[in-house]
This record gives sequence, C-alpha cells and structure tokens, in this order.
Amino acid sequence: MAIPYTQKVLNHFMHPHNVGKIKNADAQATEGSPACGDMVKVYLKVDSDTKVITDIKFESYGCASNIATGSIITDLAKNKSIEEAKAISWKTANDELGGLPPVKVHCAVLAVDALRTAIENYEHQHGLLKHKIPTSEEIVMKRLSRVINPLAGLDVVKTKLVQKCNIQNGCATIYLELPEDHQFAGNIKNEIIERIEPLWDIHKVIVIFRGD
Repeated sequence: MAIPYTQKVLNHFMHPHNVGKIKNADAQATEGSPACGDMVKVYLKVDSDTKVITDIKFESYGCASNIATGSIITDLAKNKSIEEAKAISWKTANDELGGLPPVKVHCAVLAVDALRTAIENYEHQHGLLKHKIPTSEEIVMKRLSRVINPLAGLDVVKTKLVQKCNIQNGCATIYLELPEDHQFAGNIKNEIIERIEPLWDIHKVIVIFRGD
C-alpha cells in the first residue's frame, strides 16, 4: 500500500532546497546511517559577529520523507540565529510539511537532531558554551552512542564495538574491537572522529583497532 504523502512533502522531495556540501563549513554533523536506511548530514556557515546562520546545506540518504525533512529544516534555519535555530523541533518540521505519515516521523527527528548537533559542534569549536564541562569518558561514550555499527544496525556502544575510551591531556583514544582492514573500519573511524573532534577541550582523536 502506498504511503500517503502531502503535496508539500512531494514538492520538497522532488525539488529539495539547500542540497549539497559547504566547503570549509564552520560546523557539520551527521545523524543516522545508510546501514539503517536513513542518514542526514548538515553543514553550517555562521556569521561570527551576529551568530546568524548565513548558509546551510544538507546531504541525505533515504526515503522521500528523509529528503523532504532535510530540505524543510534547512529552509527554517537559514538566516536564523543559532539560538532561534535550536528552537526548531521535529514537530515544527512536521507541521511545515503538512504532516508526515506516522511511520515516517522519525525522519523529522533525524533531520532536527543533525541540525542541533551541528549547532552544538559550532558552540564547542567557537567557545560559545555557557558551561565548559571537561570532556569525560561518559560524554565521549554518549556521543559515540549515535555512531551506527553497520554490521548490526545498532550503535557502536550497544554492540560493544567500542571496548573503551581514554581521555588524557586533550587526547581522546578510542579502542575498537574490529580489524583495521575491515570493510567498514574506515567509515566507522571517520564517524567517530567527526563526533568527538568538535568537543571544546579535545585536540586529538586516536582510534585503535584491536580485532587483528
């Protein structure tokens, strides 16, 4: 049975706005994984004086709802301050699109999560955090819980692909139970670095493979 999409969802799916990659973006974030069916990556350019998002683009992999929600949240965030953009919720995106089918609401959540994580990364990288809490193993593991293990379709923490992490002198070392020559090793390593590197007091991320 066909999924009932609104005309606005179809319009954003067939003619999505703000698609692509921003070279030298001020911040970026990825949520989801092609291994699980849906992925959204958001890139930001932010005016350093006004903290207004002057440009925003997205890349996605997934269904019509995934592409449409990436399109609508980038429209909503563009020319907004980062504080205003933080207030954009999945319900805002859903309402702007005229309502998503219940089985596709998770796409709006994914797109908004990508936007908020990109903003959070910008705040870490540009000294805008109101409370600078030193990065702990708990904080790192929480961020890593959003990295998908393609072998299982679940996150790398839950599937115990991440054995442990150490934080010392601004260096985060992540130990993976995976051979370095595994077909997914490079992708997982890059996603881990992308998650941890923006943290305000982390200067280096090392990923060690231990499954050889």
